[in-house]
Amino acid sequence: MSDMAVGQVRKKIDELYRFESRTVYATLVRLLGNFDFAEEAVHDAFATAIETWPREGLPTNPRAWLVSAGRFKAIDAMRRRARFDVSVAQRAHRIAATQANLEDLDEARFRDDHLRLIFTCCHPALAPNTQVALTLREVCGLTTEEVAHAFLSPTSTIAQRIARGKAKIRDAKIPYEVPALADLPERLESVLSVIYLVFNEGYSASSGDVATRPDLSGEAIRLGRVLMDLLPDPEVMGLLALMLLHESRRAARTTPDGDLILLEDQDRSLWNPQHIAEGKPLVERALASRQFGAYTIQAAISAVHADASSTATTDWTQIVALYDVLMQASPSPVVELNRAVAIAMRDGPEAGLERVDAILARGDLSDYHLAHAARAELCRRLGRVNDARPAYEQALALAKQQPERRFLERRLQELA
Repeated sequence: MSDMAVGQVRKKIDELYRFESRTVYATLVRLLGNFDFAEEAVHDAFATAIETWPREGLPTNPRAWLVSAGRFKAIDAMRRRARFDVSVAQRAHRIAATQANLEDLDEARFRDDHLRLIFTCCHPALAPNTQVALTLREVCGLTTEEVAHAFLSPTSTIAQRIARGKAKIRDAKIPYEVPALADLPERLESVLSVIYLVFNEGYSASSGDVATRPDLSGEAIRLGRVLMDLLPDPEVMGLLALMLLHESRRAARTTPDGDLILLEDQDRSLWNPQHIAEGKPLVERALASRQFGAYTIQAAISAVHADASSTATTDWTQIVALYDVLMQASPSPVVELNRAVAIAMRDGPEAGLERVDAILARGDLSDYHLAHAARAELCRRLGRVNDARPAYEQALALAKQQPERRFLERRLQELA
C-alpha cells in the first residue's frame, strides 16, 4: 500500500475513533457484560486496526470488524487473568461460547446497542448525580477528569461515583436493555432529565468563573440528536428543540469579557439561525403529535422568543398562555416564577412583583438567587430603590457563578 493510501487509512481510523468509538463501545458492553472490559477492548481494537488496516486495507464493515477484534482481545485478556480470578475464567468461557454473528452487525443493531447503553446509565435505580456522571463518562466518552471539571468536583469524587454506579448495575443485575413499552414513559423521563441537567450546566453554569460551558451544552445537544435518531418520541423532539433554541442565544448572552447580558439587551443578530431553523420545526412536529409534555411547552416558549425581533415585539400574551399550560403539565415554583416575570412583561412590573412576592412569602425559592434577583429587578423598574437593594443583596449572597455575581454587584452600584 502506498504512503498516500496508508495516510488515508489512518485518517479513516481517526474519524472512526472520533465519531464511532462510543457506538462500538456500546455493542462491546452488551457482548462482554462489563463496562471496564469493554473500554479496554475498544482501545485494543483500534490499536489492532492501526497495525492491520494499512497492510490489508479497510474492511467491508469497519465497525463490525472493530467489535470482533475487541471481543477477541477481551477474551484473551480474560484468559490471562483467569488464573487469578475464577469468575473471569467463567466469563471468558461464556463469551467465547456465545455465537456473536458479528459479521451481521448492521446499522439497526448498533443503534439498538447505543440506546441500551443510554437507558442503562440512566436507570432510575441509580442516584440522579450518578446517572449524569455515568452518561457523560460511558455514553458521551468524556474522561473522568473532564466530568469532574465540568461539575467542579474532585476527580476522586467523580471516580467513586462512577465506580459505585457500575457496581450497582452489576450487583443489582440491572438489565442492559431498552425498557418494555409499558415502562418506557417512566424510563424515558429519566433519560431526558439527565440530558437536560447536562445541558443546563453547560448553558448556565451553577458556579465557577464562567457563565456557560459550551462543551457540556454541545454534548447534551449531540446526545439529544442521537436519542432523537434512535427514538423519535415527541418529548425527545421537544427537548432537542428546547436545547437548540436556548443554545442559539449563546453568542449574545455575554460580553467579550464574560459578563452577562440580559435577554432584553441582547443583540439578536448574533442568535444562531441554524439552531433556530433546526429547533422550530421540531417544536411544530412535537406539538402536532398532541402527546407532548413539559419540554415541548418550554421549547414553544423559546420559539416565541426566536420569532421576535426584540423584547418589545415579543408576544408576551402567548408566552403567558404557554406558561399557564406548563403550570398544568409540570407545576413548580420555578415555572411559577418564570410565569410571573412574563406577566410583568405583559402587564407591567407591579403585576409581576405581586406574584413574585407571593412565591417568596410561601417560603418557596427562598434559597434560589434568581427569585430574589427577579424581585430586585422589578422593584428597580418601579423606582422602589429601598426594596430593590436588599433583594439584590440577598441574590448576591446566594449566587455562586462569578458573572452573575458581577452583574448583581453592578446593579447595586447603580442603585447607590
